[in-house]
Amino acid sequence: MVQAYILIQTEVGKASAVAEVISKIQGVLQAEDVTGPYDVIVRAEAGTVDELGRMVVAKVQQVDGITRTLTCPVVHL
Repeated sequence: MVQAYILIQTEVGKASAVAEVISKIQGVLQAEDVTGPYDVIVRAEAGTVDELGRMVVAKVQQVDGITRTLTCPVVHL
């Protein structure tokens, strides 16, 4: 399994709605509203890096109110 944190910037006032919608996407483990340069942080998992990429592009980035995402895969050193 590949896990990643997805850092999300949203339109003003949309963070809660974005987190709620994203939390229902298959593979999303957690979606939280946060403060700082990002508005929502998501922890997600998928079987492969390619599957993770498809989830981010085809599902997460399509949520209304998102302006930018940054995907940070978890590494085990």
